[in-house]
Amino acid sequence: MFTGIVQEVGTIVSAGGGRLTVAAKSITRDMTPGASVAVNGVCLTVTDFDDTSFSVDVMPETLRRTNLGRLKPGDSVNLERALAAGGEFGGHFVQGHVDDTGRIVQIQKEGDAIIMRFSAGPEVMRYIVPKGFIAVDGISLTVVERDATGFSVSIVGYTREHTTLAGKRPGDLVNLEVDIIGKYVAAFLSPEPKGITMELLREHGFAVDKS
Repeated sequence: MFTGIVQEVGTIVSAGGGRLTVAAKSITRDMTPGASVAVNGVCLTVTDFDDTSFSVDVMPETLRRTNLGRLKPGDSVNLERALAAGGEFGGHFVQGHVDDTGRIVQIQKEGDAIIMRFSAGPEVMRYIVPKGFIAVDGISLTVVERDATGFSVSIVGYTREHTTLAGKRPGDLVNLEVDIIGKYVAAFLSPEPKGITMELLREHGFAVDKS
């Protein structure tokens, strides 16, 4: 489980063959093999690390369904370690399971803030509400407005300076994860409620296949 509060912006050292190596300074402190790290909002397992970098394996399905398959050496990525028991919870519940990708449509200055608009598919938009949460490349953000094809968020200066958003441009692909609470509410309000099934538990990371 993550909070969507980015702890560090890392730099891709190498990408290919289903493996990413990321240069990082602070996030590697007290790291252990098998630790969970969100890279651009994708929960991955650490396989190797040292004081200045760590490596993770990425499944082909993850590369296809997220923007991780587009990463190349020198690219910046948002990093967050899994939430420790008793740790400060500053954002919202983020699982690190990307629902879909979206694209930046517009970036507009509004006073000291920046309004970013994103396009997203219907399977994402059905869970997005004004003032609700959305994770964009692993960043916990609040929705300002939404319509049938996209949504906008307001980015304050601190968030721009401490995440990859400062370097984003219209057309860039981003990872999107909707608020898990919205999914459960939609399931309960469905005219044909399915209840809590193994499929639902697997989808949201609460169960795994043993096969």
